[in-house]
Amino acid sequence: MALSTDRFLADLDALRRIGTYKSGVHRPTFGPEDMESRHWLVAAMQAAGLEASIDGIGNVFGRHPGPGPHLLAGSHIETQNQAGWLDGVLGVVGALELARAGLPVDVCAYADEEAHWGDFIGSRSLIGELSEEDIDAARNRYTGAALRPTLEAVGLAGRPRLLLDPARYKGALEMHIEQGTQLENAALRIGVVTGIVGIRQFRIVITGQQDHTGGTTMRERRDAGLTAVRLLGLLDREMPRAAAERSVWTTGRIALEPNAPMIIPGRAEIVFSFRDLSEAVMDRMEACLRAVVQESNRQERCPAVLEEISRSAPALSDPAIVGAFQGAAEALCPGAWQAMPSGAIHDSQILARKLPVGMLFVPSIGGISHHWTEDTRREDLALGMEVLHGAAQRFLAA
Repeated sequence: MALSTDRFLADLDALRRIGTYKSGVHRPTFGPEDMESRHWLVAAMQAAGLEASIDGIGNVFGRHPGPGPHLLAGSHIETQNQAGWLDGVLGVVGALELARAGLPVDVCAYADEEAHWGDFIGSRSLIGELSEEDIDAARNRYTGAALRPTLEAVGLAGRPRLLLDPARYKGALEMHIEQGTQLENAALRIGVVTGIVGIRQFRIVITGQQDHTGGTTMRERRDAGLTAVRLLGLLDREMPRAAAERSVWTTGRIALEPNAPMIIPGRAEIVFSFRDLSEAVMDRMEACLRAVVQESNRQERCPAVLEEISRSAPALSDPAIVGAFQGAAEALCPGAWQAMPSGAIHDSQILARKLPVGMLFVPSIGGISHHWTEDTRREDLALGMEVLHGAAQRFLAA
């Protein structure tokens, strides 16, 4: 069948009705609404002529039955809590439309990109980097429930987990909303992703002396909370010297103990992270962080200890896929697109360990995402589908 943007938009609307929350969607991984959407997708894949299944970790996979070379395309279908209707599902429905339009595409909804149960458990499983021990250890970040019995409760226990064969694929494509304002602010309609940023996350623990707020003089105090505030102020002043134009950094958590109004905090814990597309820039940012902690320890009464929590490397987009996206964008919306990095992380970052990958962005109204007001103009959604289709054709023909 020919490409149909009307059919593509109708499918997005159909999925929007599963787990509706205000103008968005609440569809957490392995909840009843999420499982309903996965079974909906299996039926849609089968109707498109794909060999469809849900594997033992929840990946919904539609295998193209014809000859290659093949593309892998998709994204995720679950949502953050009380969140938007396009984050993830846009790429899944776009991939499905590629298959319906007759292209040799395997379609996948990678399980739990939104990390209700862990980091990228679906795509990690597909490339062989999720062990049975990892599944046994996984817990829901909100409820603490164990993953293994949850898989059994939703009917996935005992199913095999799929493993990608890199030799089958020429590359992997993913379409996504931008989740930022760069395209909208520049009055552009398409973003061709040059790469997905790496992330380094650290914990800073500051130890003071818990004491009485009235009886302890200011000279005697060892206030872990005040030390944390001053450390973060110094960090925010110094980090721009190390960062690049698109670098970002975030203090995602500040916790004081015992966190009571009449007690001087005896302990403070900070979770701090930063992102960039360049390892060299992130090395500079890490050196800045370490220097700031060292300077805090020189000046303050409360010592700070820095601990690395996690790091992920940047994933650069495949040049040939980038070229195909750029060619299709220029043909369909000349001058209304730009090359840009992804400041958010996606399953493509995991797949890049095994396959050439590339991503396409459409604008987000107001840059809003992970919230029920997330939205994109329908004409931009349709254009994104057309660019994705045109790029897939160009890349396959190259």
